Amino acid sequence: MADSAAGTAELTSYVGRADAGEEVRRLLGEYRLVTLTGPGGVGKTRLAGRAASAFTRAFPDGVAIVPLGELQDASLLAQAVADGLGLHDTADRSAQDAVLAYLRERQLLLLLDNCEHLVDGCAAFAAMLLRRCSNLVILATSRCSLDIAGECVLPIAPLAVPGDDVAGPDEALASDAVRLFVDRASAVVPSFRLTESNTRDVASVCRQLDGLPLAIELAAARLRTLSPRQIAERLGESLTLLTGGARTLPDRHRTLRAAVEWSYSLCDGAERAVWERCSVFAGPFDLSAAEELAETRGAGEGPALDRAAVLDAVDGLVGKSVLMRVDGETRMRYRMLHVLREFGQERLAASGTSELFARRHRDHHDRLLEQAGDEWFGPGQDDWLARLSESHADIRAALSWSLRTPEDALVALRMSTCLVEYWAARGAARELREWIDRSLSAVAADAPGRARGQAIAALCAALHADVPRARQRLDLAAAAGDEDAVPFVAHAEAFVAMLVVEPGVLEQAAEAVRMFGERGDPRRQMHPMFLQGIAMAYRGDLAGARDLLGRMRGMCAEAEDTRYRSMALFGLGVVEVWLGGDLDAGERALREALHIDLQGPDVLSAAYRVDGLAWVAAKRGDARRAAGLFGTAAALWERCGSEPDVAVAMPHREMVKATRDALSDADFDTAFAAGKQRNPRHILAAADPTRPGPGPASSGRPPALVPLTRRESEIARLVAAGLSNREIAARLVIAQRTAETHLQHIMNKLDLGNRTQVAIWVNAKRF
Repeated sequence: MADSAAGTAELTSYVGRADAGEEVRRLLGEYRLVTLTGPGGVGKTRLAGRAASAFTRAFPDGVAIVPLGELQDASLLAQAVADGLGLHDTADRSAQDAVLAYLRERQLLLLLDNCEHLVDGCAAFAAMLLRRCSNLVILATSRCSLDIAGECVLPIAPLAVPGDDVAGPDEALASDAVRLFVDRASAVVPSFRLTESNTRDVASVCRQLDGLPLAIELAAARLRTLSPRQIAERLGESLTLLTGGARTLPDRHRTLRAAVEWSYSLCDGAERAVWERCSVFAGPFDLSAAEELAETRGAGEGPALDRAAVLDAVDGLVGKSVLMRVDGETRMRYRMLHVLREFGQERLAASGTSELFARRHRDHHDRLLEQAGDEWFGPGQDDWLARLSESHADIRAALSWSLRTPEDALVALRMSTCLVEYWAARGAARELREWIDRSLSAVAADAPGRARGQAIAALCAALHADVPRARQRLDLAAAAGDEDAVPFVAHAEAFVAMLVVEPGVLEQAAEAVRMFGERGDPRRQMHPMFLQGIAMAYRGDLAGARDLLGRMRGMCAEAEDTRYRSMALFGLGVVEVWLGGDLDAGERALREALHIDLQGPDVLSAAYRVDGLAWVAAKRGDARRAAGLFGTAAALWERCGSEPDVAVAMPHREMVKATRDALSDADFDTAFAAGKQRNPRHILAAADPTRPGPGPASSGRPPALVPLTRRESEIARLVAAGLSNREIAARLVIAQRTAETHLQHIMNKLDLGNRTQVAIWVNAKRF
């Protein structure tokens, strides 16, 4: 699909562009910045994605895809790239510094997709990356060049169209534009064939649309109700009329604009209204969000629509290729191509209802975050993390919109402070700090919730070990005298005191646990309870620490929560291993925590658990095993751009030193390097007497499935086995976004459109 979001699995086959794809790959071998330019809808995104996928072997550290079309705030550009790289901002550094640290020594291809609305920021950011990361290559797509030194600009032309004198189907099918029309037409009407009688009409449609892929797809979607001749005739009339008033636009921009307006004119009233209203979404959205946003609730909101009418309109817009389906594991979502979204926003502005639906969009995501907070402590936590991650671009858009006035900034403050765990799980605590700071700057000095916001900002600063900033925020929160903020202040003060090894951790954490318990808020009791347990053990009360962390573990079991249960087990591991308890009990707790973490996408937590198991080996005098486990933990931290800088800094440093002292440098380095190559699952498997160990790295591994790489082959086999992207990520201990990117590469290489086709292809290889 032209202009589709990079990194999203393609739902339609790819047609044409063989020569252009080869040229892109050639240029990537010669230049460090290649920018594909051209009008919206010409197919830059799709071409860039396929070229990057086919070029992965030239980049040992892989390909990272960063879709920017959903980003509306240029200040978040570095954070968007960090997200695309799967980085966690746990260290006290900016997103830009995290990106630089990760890319500086890596040989990687970075695809920046849809730069045109952020072109100045993208240009400055790309120039800085290229200057400071000598092995980095950037592929960008934009309607205009970035205009920086060293850039190679490749204009992307529309698809080739047949001449006026096309003789018949065979000659017409030599044109990529006609082949695209036929391919999309067959998807709409499976019985459609290019024949002697319809060839000239199809060719006429493609010529009138200048070979622009998006325009051709919109036209082909009309075959449900019109014949090729009717499309050609009506399109000709509409283009003549619609392009006449757009003289300031370049020809192909005018053609696409006219094609979009023609498609809009052929929608019924409900479809037009839903198109306009859903254009406020920055990223993919599900049906419930569309229904909540687009239904008519009062006078002055346009055509009357109830939820059933919204469903019918969404179905119609999918059929007309205005909305693209995004298949999910539990529910269907939809996205609107950038060009069509821009058009819908223009129409919405012309109707005078932009503010109305922007506010409704914000309110929807405010409620979504509130519901997620209410249900986070329980069995649905992973589902909520996935759902909020899918909506992250819209959460950002809702926050940005809310910061324009003090009244709406109160909502932004509420949204940004209601679920710290979500942002921390994304590795975006610094981004959360920035949203909270912007919200606090925009609200009145006596605004309700301000002190609570300061306390949560202090907690976020403590997550980065930024103690001076945390204390500054705590002073402001405490000075406000707001009773609502007291347990939040106590929680943050306990965390800060633990970071700097000061007294008061136990008392402040216990106070936070007590007050959150009185408020019936077990989710917010969890982290202070963890701090309280560790503080007890530091004071020598191992029995009290075991009892408290055991109670935390029991609360998690009762709520069916796994993430905080893993935290409780890690706390028990620290108590037993580091603070003088039972080494065997500590190992069991750490192994159980690691088992939990390996079932989900939390690579960062898994790194801490593996590090703890390295302490166990070091304490037992098995230095070689400890060095290998430290290597495995290091590989996990590197995957998310983090390091053991907050939770385990002291024991990590001391245990690494003890291990190094017990080995020669060469032996330590050899074991450490071997550990970095090890799958963390093998740590659990090797110690389980009922399961065989992994064996030599070279034995028992299925061969690669040509033309896929070994990792792509591994993922393709898991797809064939029926595993979801989330399950694949957990199985291979990679980020879910990484699994999705690999699957995109697989489908690009094999020219397949969905997971089912991948499974069929893999199964065919077995015979």
